[in-house]
Amino acid sequence: MSDVIYQAQPPLEFIPPAFNPVLLKFVHLLLPSWINWKTAISQIEGENVEDLVDLYRQFQEGKIRFMLAFRHPKTDDPFCLAHLLSQLVPKVAREQGIQLQHPIHGHFIYDRGIPLWAGKHIGWLFAHLGGTPIQRGKADWTGLRSVRDLYLNGQFPMVAAPEGATNGLSEIVSPLEPGIAQFGFWCAEDLHKAGRSEEVFILPVGLKYSYINEPWSAIANLLTELETASGLFVNQETKADLESLYPRLLTLAEHLLSIMEQFYTRFYHQKLPDEKITSGEITDRNEALAYRLQSVMNVALFIAEQYFDLSSRGNWTDRCRRVEQAGWNYIFREDFKDIKSLSPIEKALGDRIAEEAYARMWHMRLVENFVAVSGSYVRDKPTVERFAETTLLLSDMVRKIKGGNPLQLPELGKQRVKITVGKPISVTERYPGYKNSRVGARQAVSELTSDLQQILERLVCEE
Repeated sequence: MSDVIYQAQPPLEFIPPAFNPVLLKFVHLLLPSWINWKTAISQIEGENVEDLVDLYRQFQEGKIRFMLAFRHPKTDDPFCLAHLLSQLVPKVAREQGIQLQHPIHGHFIYDRGIPLWAGKHIGWLFAHLGGTPIQRGKADWTGLRSVRDLYLNGQFPMVAAPEGATNGLSEIVSPLEPGIAQFGFWCAEDLHKAGRSEEVFILPVGLKYSYINEPWSAIANLLTELETASGLFVNQETKADLESLYPRLLTLAEHLLSIMEQFYTRFYHQKLPDEKITSGEITDRNEALAYRLQSVMNVALFIAEQYFDLSSRGNWTDRCRRVEQAGWNYIFREDFKDIKSLSPIEKALGDRIAEEAYARMWHMRLVENFVAVSGSYVRDKPTVERFAETTLLLSDMVRKIKGGNPLQLPELGKQRVKITVGKPISVTERYPGYKNSRVGARQAVSELTSDLQQILERLVCEE
């Protein structure tokens, strides 16, 4: 994490896209080695790629504009999508005798906060690969105009994650943000105003990870590390299988929750509801975990919201985004545009506020990990993938508490990735309902978002 986060700064600047085809060619050359070196991915396979090939053909012929809306469970997803566009699409196009113009690429939307924790060089890289940033949680008009212009006039189709962030779970899709649908309708509107005839589509794409070999031994070792870190007795004589490890996973989760409940009760003076458990209304172990987790998440977010004077309305994602943006506003300040004109005292006080704001945002980062956790993810479908994902979420929580490097994640075993291309959704067909009225526009955006959510869920749940 850059030290800049702990210091008051001028407002975040927009990083304009500046696509460099030479850099993209270099990235494509390095991509296979990078995936092999930096990730656990050993196989990437595509399904229905011919539909994506056809969309690229129509796009290059000037018949359509489209956005690829992809499932976003992990930080490795961009590598998979780059492989899809640079390797799988050209391969299928050749097999079908379709000539596509190269490079096959996309203008992607990324969170403006990524270069803050990953480094400024990432912002430079994303810009020169044709990416455009957006600040989540606020009306980022500059970022929105850039997305809108690229959707309408960009050299490539758009690429975005409608969930807005990773959730660590391959088979659970977080609630989608409405921005993807809104961008589609804006594009249809802009085309109509310009007298252009292209049709607008949104293409759902599912990404699902699985293990080449079941990594039960690696999971057992990770559980041992987490048990040791949390002060639990470690029973290393248990077998490395689902039946033996599941009780350990539940015990670890319960213990970590107890620690966090005591933390927020003692030092933040919060009362966590436990009536349903003490009254016997909830007796199931998994249901009790889910109930307690929701309570801790609510308190953690409230701690941050209270500091920034924010309301607690909306779902987990909405609340997290508001806290995040409020924190950035305290760190990257409009009144610090001319930072050299500030007195040493003003700058020092600004740094104090920045440091405290970032500390409050930490509570929100804990919640982000668990926005899609149900408490019964493993029990409902006891696969090694679901077990591993849940264990890794707990590992990430422990890492955040200990202040570890966000880029150093445990690797449990080699994985394969299945990329499933869905059927394109025509935004143009829905545009008449959108343009009728404000009420019609809101309903059209809501319905398109809901339909996209359901399609993505089907794509990742199909065997």
